[in-house]
Amino acid sequence: MYWLRYLLKEPYHALSSAPNREFMGLLFKYGNRPRYQLTEVAFNGFRLNVPDAMSFLWQHKEIFADEFYYFETTQPQPVIFDCGANIGMSVLYFKKLYPHARLLAFEAEPAIASLLRRNLEANGVNDVEIIDKAVWTNEDGIWFGSESADSSSIYSTSQKRKIDSIRLKGYLKKETRIDFLKIDIEGAEIDVLNDCRGSLAHVQNLFVEFHSYIGNPQGLADVVKIFEENGFRYYIDTNQHRLRPFVNHRYRGNDVMDLQLNIFGWRE
Repeated sequence: MYWLRYLLKEPYHALSSAPNREFMGLLFKYGNRPRYQLTEVAFNGFRLNVPDAMSFLWQHKEIFADEFYYFETTQPQPVIFDCGANIGMSVLYFKKLYPHARLLAFEAEPAIASLLRRNLEANGVNDVEIIDKAVWTNEDGIWFGSESADSSSIYSTSQKRKIDSIRLKGYLKKETRIDFLKIDIEGAEIDVLNDCRGSLAHVQNLFVEFHSYIGNPQGLADVVKIFEENGFRYYIDTNQHRLRPFVNHRYRGNDVMDLQLNIFGWRE
């Protein structure tokens, strides 16, 4: 009966839990909406304005259905740094998981940061510190290309403009303990992690979304080395499942990126 289990694996997973069933309902409700149009969505008691319904759906899948950011702590007020908070999906998840968490949300793209602020206010989340600047290696500003939804980056091929930046290392050094550090900053993670590599000893859980941009050094080995230097056990995952990778070198047909990975690090 292996063939039957294989055929039913994905449908079973899609319906196996309430969050996955919710995702399927959202997929039916919003999956055919036009791309890159401001849309109001509702789920799990939340209401948000999102710049792209499809990006919202996959954020829901990763964050609420698959619970990529789930972690455990005995701290009554865990400290969470959300670098790349986007429209607030991850912030809402963290505050649902730990309502008393002290949370700093960093978002570089001005239009998205405005949506982040509005979405949190609309859902009664008023105790999050929002830093609407790029996470970087200094405070001199950074040239940044704006894209639709969740793909703005320093590697963008769109017209760039200089935006304000913060040095993450300075924020890390102010804390005695950080329970969860999320870094999803569209390619800037390599430079930022290199700058912070000696300032991660008090971070308990580290999530990095790794991006490899065509024409630039990939740098994965150095990122993994930083996890190892700082005593993290780690797990690397990708949802690409790319067919014929020796000839299919693009990430989902992406013209600028050829690899994206999720790296989860924790302390034993």
